[in-house]
Amino acid sequence: MTGKDPQPREGQQAHRQDLRVFRGVEAWVFDLDNTLYPHEANLFAQIDEQIARYIQKILDLPPDEAMAHQKALYHEHGTTLRGLMTTHEIDPDDYLRFVHDIDYSALAPNPELGHAIEALPGKKFIFTNGDRPHAERTAAALGISDHFEDIFDIVSADLIPKPNRETYEKFVDRTGISPARSAMFEDLPKNLHTPHLLGMRTTLIVPKGSRDVFQESWDLEDDRYAHVDFVTDDLTGFLKAVLGALK
Repeated sequence: MTGKDPQPREGQQAHRQDLRVFRGVEAWVFDLDNTLYPHEANLFAQIDEQIARYIQKILDLPPDEAMAHQKALYHEHGTTLRGLMTTHEIDPDDYLRFVHDIDYSALAPNPELGHAIEALPGKKFIFTNGDRPHAERTAAALGISDHFEDIFDIVSADLIPKPNRETYEKFVDRTGISPARSAMFEDLPKNLHTPHLLGMRTTLIVPKGSRDVFQESWDLEDDRYAHVDFVTDDLTGFLKAVLGALK
């Protein structure tokens, strides 16, 4: 690429590449939790507590043992749901209803984010390990529901969560997107490995104020984050910078 690189403001800085690599993107794919809303909203903390309560209920465990069992299942199987289905044959619909029975009042409409998403050229999707009702309620609380073509949830993925490659392949098959002309936004680095391999531009969303901390680990010689093209702690600001680079 030639010419002077765009210079995003603080909180929008791309670490590795020129933002003009987003030119030609026709599909914009967003994770939901801790991506479309800020980590500090603590919405996922409520879900985490509900998961522990669910395990307490079905396995008759005290709170501390339920939490420990939850974490063990998550690390072994990718999601607690997958672990419970594998080891305890639970009803996934019952689980999803229970764990997403949370208070959404911590979320407020974000018209600035909505305007930025709406302005992106092409189609926009939500791709989540949660379920569709949770994604719909979250998007409604943020005031951004109308800007998405579709929601690809854990049920659409046949209950196989990210970062399993087959889940991304199902997403691509269902939506008909071209990965080489797509971009993905996620809060978990492991969930960007496959999108990177498929040819997507990848952006990691980190908690507010932690971008510089991530930058320190980014500079390690082993480069554990080679699959992450950009990092930001301000999704709205980053999207505005991308839009500026597309002009």
